[in-house]
Amino acid sequence: MIEITAPPNQLLDDDTIYQTLASGLEKQFTGQKVLVLIPDHTRTIPLPQLFRYLVEILHDCQQLDFMVALGTHPALTEGQLCQLVGITAEERTTTYRHIGILNHAWDSPDVLTSIGTLPQSQIQDIAGDRWHPTLGGDVDVKINRAVLDYDHVLILGPTFPHEVVGFSGGAKYFFPGISGADMINVTHWLGALAGVRGTIGIKDTPVRAMIHAAAEHMPTPSTLIALVVVGKGLAGMFIGDYVSAWSAAADLSSERHIIWVDKPFKRVLSQAPPMYDELWTGGKAMYKLEPALAEGGELIIYAPHLDVVSHVHGKYIYEIGYHVLPYFLEQWDTFKHIPLGVLAHSTHVRGDGRFENGIEYPRATVTLATRLSPADCQQLALGYQNPDEIDVTEWTNREDEGILYVPKAGEMLYRVKP
Repeated sequence: MIEITAPPNQLLDDDTIYQTLASGLEKQFTGQKVLVLIPDHTRTIPLPQLFRYLVEILHDCQQLDFMVALGTHPALTEGQLCQLVGITAEERTTTYRHIGILNHAWDSPDVLTSIGTLPQSQIQDIAGDRWHPTLGGDVDVKINRAVLDYDHVLILGPTFPHEVVGFSGGAKYFFPGISGADMINVTHWLGALAGVRGTIGIKDTPVRAMIHAAAEHMPTPSTLIALVVVGKGLAGMFIGDYVSAWSAAADLSSERHIIWVDKPFKRVLSQAPPMYDELWTGGKAMYKLEPALAEGGELIIYAPHLDVVSHVHGKYIYEIGYHVLPYFLEQWDTFKHIPLGVLAHSTHVRGDGRFENGIEYPRATVTLATRLSPADCQQLALGYQNPDEIDVTEWTNREDEGILYVPKAGEMLYRVKP
């Protein structure tokens, strides 16, 4: 494995980034067809810079294509794809005309192929104490069939604390990145059964183990370029197999992406940045703060730009609203027709809580300060606040009072010191 880490409070310079990529990848894929899996705009990464570096370093490939590992996120337009990798429409048809830039399509049967099965018994072993019959039976491991057309797959992506898998990145770019619905749903539901506070920022989780078990069925060789992003730059790079490189990146992420606080906060104003353009991703403003939210406290997801719950899953979310895990488990016959991934999202945003004698007792209050209407919020079972009436200056520098303002929520994990 090739690895480089910047000193504390510093970032890697451009020359170091280029030379590290070159030392790990140059002349490794001469004459081969290579597919690079990349994140979409909801992940922070200096992708335009890295795209140009990789195209230059891998110039001797027979074919070089990039695929956005969307999971169930909406497909990007041609203009959005160009913006994602930092090229103009003119460059798309000239300098980079030989480079494919593709979307994954998780819901298109023609795009997917089965590469194996995870039997229920194996999933039960992996889940351990988190096993629940709602996880279902065997899981068909489906993936974008395009991977079969290449000699090698490169994964290029950041590693952050993550609500479903513990730390993101690595083989997560296979599952759910370019996988079918079964793996997406079961992994997310397994994460929901553990809860955000029992998962996020924890390296070895059942969901990570399940993803690695599925990745063993991958027929095409792969290499991971694991990145640890701080601000707009890189604090570390790790190039190797998808287990070792991810493991090293997760270790560095645990040092760079966790903010330890002395005591939990009673009120949190958690501002979701514009890159989260749906509540489906904007929910990260809750996930990363829930471990530092006091029992009975309130978290406000502040996103004045946000007016959509989910382009893909909105119908289901409006049907069920946002609720604690036991709300669904104890009324399973009512909700069993809902995709598990949607149920998982619902519980993740709502946070921990109880459901007793038909009454829901959330651990804390979650309020939306977005462009969603009061009626929408009521239907979603979340609080409402007019974003135009929020003055962030009233929230700043009040940590001693148990009040916290986070101006760019969703990547840094807040956790109370033990």
